[in-house]
Amino acid sequence: MDFTISPIQILETILSLLLLYVALRITAHTKKKITSTKTTVMTKLVPQPSGAWPFIGHLPLLRGKDPVAITLGAMADDHGPIFSLKLGQHQVLVLSAWETVKECLTTNDRVFATRASIAGGKYLGYDNALFALAPYGPYWRHVRKLATLELLSTKRVEMLSHVRTSEVDLFIKNLLSLCTKNDAGLTPVHLSELIEFLTFNINVRLIAGKRFTVEQYNEKNSEACRFEKAVKEALYLFGVFVWSDAMPWLEWLDSLFGHVGSMKRCFKELDCVLGKWLEEHRQRSRPQGKIDRAESDLMDVMISSLQEEEDVISGHSLDNVIKSTALVLILTGTESTSVTVTWALSLLLNNPKTLKAAQQELDIHVGRDRWVQESDLPNLKYLHAILKETLRVYPPGPLAGLREATEDCHLAGYHVPKGTRVLVNIWKLQRDPRMWANPSEFQPERFMNTHADVEFKGQNNFEYIPFSFGRRSCPGMVLGLQVVQLILARLVQGFDMSRVGEEAVDMREGLGLALPKANPLEALLSPRLPLHLYK
Repeated sequence: MDFTISPIQILETILSLLLLYVALRITAHTKKKITSTKTTVMTKLVPQPSGAWPFIGHLPLLRGKDPVAITLGAMADDHGPIFSLKLGQHQVLVLSAWETVKECLTTNDRVFATRASIAGGKYLGYDNALFALAPYGPYWRHVRKLATLELLSTKRVEMLSHVRTSEVDLFIKNLLSLCTKNDAGLTPVHLSELIEFLTFNINVRLIAGKRFTVEQYNEKNSEACRFEKAVKEALYLFGVFVWSDAMPWLEWLDSLFGHVGSMKRCFKELDCVLGKWLEEHRQRSRPQGKIDRAESDLMDVMISSLQEEEDVISGHSLDNVIKSTALVLILTGTESTSVTVTWALSLLLNNPKTLKAAQQELDIHVGRDRWVQESDLPNLKYLHAILKETLRVYPPGPLAGLREATEDCHLAGYHVPKGTRVLVNIWKLQRDPRMWANPSEFQPERFMNTHADVEFKGQNNFEYIPFSFGRRSCPGMVLGLQVVQLILARLVQGFDMSRVGEEAVDMREGLGLALPKANPLEALLSPRLPLHLYK
């Protein structure tokens, strides 16, 4: 056999090897370029405002006179629908457009299901037993399930309708005496204060079976006065800036000179009252004092639902689970409800034609010879649109609760490292001019035509999520909407309303978790139904 290799074969072999080498180099270079480009895309920097300070970052930018949601909305105009802030040692992504919010709350819902740890949760929320602030895990799932299926279900809300109705009846009766007490003319009625009193009483009665009178509120050392004052202080403290939330190593300074000391004192007052109520409920729920199911309140339901549980759930005692759940329902239910009713009335007073149209709808579907009832509410489409538009322009939770990434993920093409915090600006999202014509104007009619299919839950419409969305959405939505609609319907049906003076109602937003009005609402009221209905 001849193994002689010709020069031509050698040349062909060399050329083949050279071509193979070049091909491999081109392939490797192309793959490297693709990988590099992909990495660049996925790790590109999120837009960030200038002006970050050493150590504290962008915190000074949030210390202005405007609510934080409005400040962040202005930043979104400059930096886009997703931008980053350095708040102390934490990186925070602010989301303001429905596309990024949808991706965050659906595709990445599990990644962002946990809450960022804050001082309020530790010192006011029973060491994060407060389920609205509890980290994602077995405890949160357990208590959230209890709240959703037992405490705030549609069936439970219907069972307790008599509480809401009786409280609103008393409110209307009191309102008549206030608006007709001056024979010389109509007297301005301080609606903000009265509505706060009403919603507080509704929630305390629903949850603990308690009812307080105006006299009890005004008695300095009474249980009613102490608890109401502590609730207001807690709502304020949950909304203040705490240095250790941004820089945990400053917790000692907060304890000495900051808000942590106030949180501890406020918690002591809240826990004292809630503990007393819980013991009263335990006493009457024992066999010898067993209560009728129809008379049970939500604290009774919790005691009954948890009686088979062990004494400790995920490190939290049963007593603290019940007290913290009662507290979060009172805190969130009272303020968000009263603020929403107040904004709705303010908008109606500034838009008399809308108010007149709502009254005409009530006259058609209910009449003037009886009061509107909860069973009538589904027929009041225009009133429903007014409420939807109010919640669009003035959402009671303008910023969804601060979330934290539990693992690395990608959002809007950006790489988001584990531990990054995310804030959804609902106030800005619901004023997106791409989705809403004249977004700053009050136009309830939009929910009768162009946005007629938009619902509160945000299932198919992420441009409108007043109660947030996903695992951390508000479980009290059904109850809250029922209370707001009943109060609003009764007021619109029962009274002709007008502004105090010629000037429009001041619509500036104040500071607070639920975006309250900067100034209390006053109005002139006169009855528009037969007087015997008010008695």
